[in-house]
Order: sequence, then structure tokens, then C-alpha cells
Amino acid sequence: MQRVSDTELFLDTDLDSNVTTVQQALGGSPDLIVREMVLADRWRAALLYMNGLTDLTMIQTFVLESLTELSRTKGELDPSFWNAPLAYLKNTLSVGDIGYIEDEAALFKQLLSGDALLLIDGYAEGLRIGVSGYEDRGVGEPASQPSIRGPMDAFTESIQTNISLIRRRVKDPQLWLEAFEIGEITKTSVAIMYQKNIASERIVQEVRRRLNEIRIDGILESGYIEEFIQEKTITPFPTVYNSERPDSIVAGLLEGKVAILIDGTPFVLLVPALFIHFMQTPEDYYQRSDISTLIRVIRYMSFLIVLLAPSLYIAITTYHQEMLPTNLLLNLAAQREGVPFPAFIEALMMEIVYEILREAGIRMPRTVGQAVSIVGTLVIGQSAVEAGIISAAMVIIVSITAISSYVIPANAMSISVRMIRFVLMGLAASSGLFGILIGVILLVLHLNTIRSFGIPYLSPLAPFDPGDQKDTLFRIPWPSMRTRPGPYNHKNYVRQKPVKRK
Repeated sequence: MQRVSDTELFLDTDLDSNVTTVQQALGGSPDLIVREMVLADRWRAALLYMNGLTDLTMIQTFVLESLTELSRTKGELDPSFWNAPLAYLKNTLSVGDIGYIEDEAALFKQLLSGDALLLIDGYAEGLRIGVSGYEDRGVGEPASQPSIRGPMDAFTESIQTNISLIRRRVKDPQLWLEAFEIGEITKTSVAIMYQKNIASERIVQEVRRRLNEIRIDGILESGYIEEFIQEKTITPFPTVYNSERPDSIVAGLLEGKVAILIDGTPFVLLVPALFIHFMQTPEDYYQRSDISTLIRVIRYMSFLIVLLAPSLYIAITTYHQEMLPTNLLLNLAAQREGVPFPAFIEALMMEIVYEILREAGIRMPRTVGQAVSIVGTLVIGQSAVEAGIISAAMVIIVSITAISSYVIPANAMSISVRMIRFVLMGLAASSGLFGILIGVILLVLHLNTIRSFGIPYLSPLAPFDPGDQKDTLFRIPWPSMRTRPGPYNHKNYVRQKPVKRK
């Protein structure tokens, strides 16, 4: 390698020097394959590629056979080959992705990305040949976001596969793709996709800016990117949406959002992400509007149960017993007669135990995880009641709260609500219903301070927009949803033309 500056190394004209430099830089790694040859009995050359990252069939069929053919037909070769062999090979090799390479940084990037490198003695440049073909997981069904009705395919760990899954659904030249490389060591491929004729240029520019500001050694999952680009406001609520379902991401693109794809993870990010987006699923748009509306109402009811049920139980049984019917009050008093702990400690213990069981069920092998969770919950709950540590009513409250948390579609939102629930439990134990009211007011005020890429988090509920209520708490029929959401879309507001019924 020839150093031309303090930061940049260019290839040497000596083939042996270039090959030795690559081998030394990789520590003599055995998966570096160096295939030396003589082209047309004149040019010494070397083909370098990484075993396991390249498609060996393509190398054998489209590269090695073509290079070997040069020696057999050297008398018939075009005169340009003898003057500029690299330019000749660039135009004759049967590979679609091929180009020149001159410096060390680009050489290692392409080599470790699965490309093959062809170096020729006497030339301070080489050819990169796109023959990457490493093994990856095929397209399967979504695991964390199962589909009840709709497409059953899910993103994979390959960014190229994920891009193709989106483009297969959107056959429009206005679907633009921009590539980034993030990670000083991992050099992870990151891409953003957006509908040029729909997405706000201000939001696209903001996404570019935040991605370009990331300085880190490596990106291993989309969660790294999510933390870097999320809002600076300290909040437990997610401001970046993630999904492994292509139909969910495409739906967001058609509304004017920006998708962020990261190589190595099946989860694609979508911004801006507002509160209502975490309470919606793709199935809401695949079923009739009345069914979807009913299910959404159930989700919001479940959200309130997860948030308030334990704290309301603590407040009423501790400070406001007069609110209960006499018979119910007597039953609760009889159940709690032998319980040594106040309602707050009782609820706190049960909630913590349930969170432990939930986490254990996730981390344990799938064959036994679900069984352990169910058996553990039943055995611990029943034993705690019989031992007089926990009242039966508290077991019911915690169970309803736990089941309701699974109704919330987005896991990130479910976790946020579960965290806030403990704060409201503490306020209920200290001040009863008054404490819960103060907590809810502070929570609503906090939600109104959050922004997702400049868009108010509670839009279109706050600030209230009557024109955008067609797809928030309720969903009106598709023929009536003629316009796109307004908060982040100002380019192409009309989604469809009015339907004329005969």
C-alpha cells in the first residue's frame, strides 16, 4: 500500500505487496481465499474473497471460468485487453455489480461485505466483483407480531431482503431509498425509505441529520439507532415505532412516514411515531370498520385497566371504603382479615412476582417456558392465598391487569404503562384517589410535552383536529378515509377520490 496522506492508503502497483498487506491486516485468517493466476499468459493476477461471505457458485461460473477462458482465446482477444486489462474485464465479466477500487478502506469494506477483489500486477487499482452470497434466514412468519388476517411474511436480518419486501408492495418510482454506513468498526448498512411525493421534506431532513450525527463503534440491532434518534425529552413512552411486518411499514410510508432499515435485524423503525400508532394494528384495516372500532375500544379500556386497576384497588380499600357496596366491603374485609401487609405492599409483591414470572417465561426454552409461567402463576397465587400472605381479591386484580397488558399491540407501549403503574400505586398508597388524580394529570401534561420528530405526541387528539378523528379512537369505513393524517403530511393530503355508488 502507498500512503498518500495521514488517513488514506492507496493500492501498490506490486501484486505481491497488495496481497501480503491484505493477509497481514486480517491476521492470516484462513477464511481469506487468495487464488493466484496468470491471465492470457501475460498478466499475473490474484482473486481475493472471504469464504462464507461470497457465493462460490457465482465465483466459479461467472468469474473463474471467464478468467480461465482468456488463456485459451488470447489470440482472439480485443487489442484493448493488452493495453487496459482492468477496463476490458470490467466490461466483459458476466456480473452485474462490478467497479473499480483504489484505496485500502474501500478494499476491506468490499472484501468483508462479500465481494471478490481482482488485483493485477503493475496496476495500483483493482476490480470489486459483487458476488456476495452469505447464508441468511429465509422469509418466515412474524414471531413477535403475529398476523390474524393479512400477509404472513416478516422481515429478515438481511437489509436487501427487507428492501425487496417493501418494494414488492410499492411499485412506485417515488419510493426513494437512501443508504448510510454507521459504526466505525461494524460499518453497518443503514437505509431510509420514504415516498418522495408524500413525506414531508422537513421530517426526511431531520432523519438524515440524526443518523449522520451518530458516532459509535458498532450497530448490532435497530435498538441502537432508536436510542440515538429518539427525542431528548426524558420519557418512558416510545417515540420511535418498530415492526417486523412489511405491511405495517408500507402503511406508514403511504401516510408520509420514514422507514429506517438496519442490516442484521428483522425490526424496521418508523418515524414519526405518535401515541395512537402504538394502539393500532394492521388488522384494523383488513377487517370491517365496526369490528375494528370495537377492538380498538377494548384496547383503550385495557390500557386504562393496566394503568389504574391496582392503584384504584389500593386507594379504595385503604382510604375510600365507603365507595364500596356493603356486601362487597364485608367480603373484602373477611379476605384481608389474616393478611399481615397493607394493600400497597400486597399489590407490590404480587406485581413484582408476576414480572419475574413473565421475564422467566421469555428467557426459558420455548418447550418449557410457557408451562413454567402458567404453573408458577397458579401455584404461587394459590399458595400465597392459602398461607394468608395475599388476599384472593388481589390475585384477581393482578391477573386482570396482567392479561390486559397483552392486549396492547406494541410491546414498547405495554412496558411503559407497566412502569408508570408502579408510580400510581405509590401515589394511591400515600394519598388515595387524590394521589391518583394528581398522577394522571401529571401524566397527561407530560404526554403533551413529548414530540416525535417535531410532531406532538398526542396528535390529533391534542391539539385536537376534527378532520383527523376518522382513524384514532374509531375507524370509519375505507371509502370515507379520503385524506391522509394531517400532523406530518402536507404534500399530498388526498389519499383517494370519492367513491360513486350506483
